Amino acid sequence: MSFALPGLTAEFGYSKTMLGLLGTSLFIMYSIGQFINGQLGDKFGARKLVFTGMIVSAVLNIVFSFSTAFTFMLVIWGLNGYFQSMGWSPQVKTMANWFTVKQRGKWMGLMGSCYQIGNAYSWLLASFIAANYGWRAIFWVPSIIFLVSSIHFVTRLRNAPEEVGLPPIENLRVMLDGGEAPKSLDPDAGPVCAPTVDEHLGFKKTVAICVTNPRIWAVAVAFFCLDIIRYGFFYWAPVYLIEAQGAAITTAGLKIAVLPLAGSIGAITTGWATGRFFQNRRAPVICMCLFGLAIFSYLFYVAPPGAWVWSLFCLAVIGFCTYGPHVLMVGHAAQDFAGRKAAASAAGFIDGFGYLGAAMTGIFTGWLVENYGWGAGFWYWIIAALVAAVIMLALWKVPVVEIDHD
Repeated sequence: MSFALPGLTAEFGYSKTMLGLLGTSLFIMYSIGQFINGQLGDKFGARKLVFTGMIVSAVLNIVFSFSTAFTFMLVIWGLNGYFQSMGWSPQVKTMANWFTVKQRGKWMGLMGSCYQIGNAYSWLLASFIAANYGWRAIFWVPSIIFLVSSIHFVTRLRNAPEEVGLPPIENLRVMLDGGEAPKSLDPDAGPVCAPTVDEHLGFKKTVAICVTNPRIWAVAVAFFCLDIIRYGFFYWAPVYLIEAQGAAITTAGLKIAVLPLAGSIGAITTGWATGRFFQNRRAPVICMCLFGLAIFSYLFYVAPPGAWVWSLFCLAVIGFCTYGPHVLMVGHAAQDFAGRKAAASAAGFIDGFGYLGAAMTGIFTGWLVENYGWGAGFWYWIIAALVAAVIMLALWKVPVVEIDHD
């Protein structure tokens, strides 16, 4: 969408406030969907829910490419946000089912890098398509890729070890903690029991786990602030580079791709660092990254238009310091503070708050830039990053322990 915005302006004359409203429609519906689909993810698992979201989202993107009326665009893009919200939370639940607290730093970091690499590829692809074929074509190729990916996803994924006849993750934890390995975990023994489903705690229990846990609330509010600046760059940075720094649309695509590429390194590195230096505590690494995010966002804004190397370096640090804490907060922390049985619900709760922040940055950043210039938009993002950092300071010393639900 960010690379379709110039085309929408050229064809229909939409203002920045209207363009921001398009983003806000997706973010609001995504937020609502996260609160709902996080709960459904714990009940039904990722295999069914994510597959449904992928199919419908691909179709809605294709439909959007034929849009000519702004109201229709708002509705379709909002629906797209809801069905895309079926993706993250159920997959966090799946990761919690397959990996222990000690393993999450490494494997959630690796899993969390996937959408940043996808972002980089999509930005490069979208900028090329927009420059050569127009904004409508941007929505076709990703949709086709998405449809093919959905088939691979539904045929290969299994929600939990129990679904393929393996013992639950608690048995593996016994081994990792130095206990005697059950004979049933012999890798040459094959399936050890009849496949079963991962039992759901019940919606009353999973909702209560989220709304009564002050640590989950703290992460959610901080994540609200983080997504203000994350989606500020994600949604508006290409427009800023084109308008304020005079970059061509393809050049803007190449530069902006640095954000998620560096973010993928941040996701992997920060996850590893929590286990290596902080006994699996996520808050210290999150705090350091958020303060760095605020500093380098300011340095990026004050960089002169000709300082391409410096601005590129700033964007790389911004990407690292954005997506590292992003994965820790909506992935690791959700699992750590809710346990595997409510991991999707907690991830949806936290991510839902985040996309309320994203919704604010869509229309509000557009309004600020339109009325007060880019400086107002950047200061809005920077203050949000600082507030998030201060909130996470309160969790600096909170230990992480395995949570087992009855």
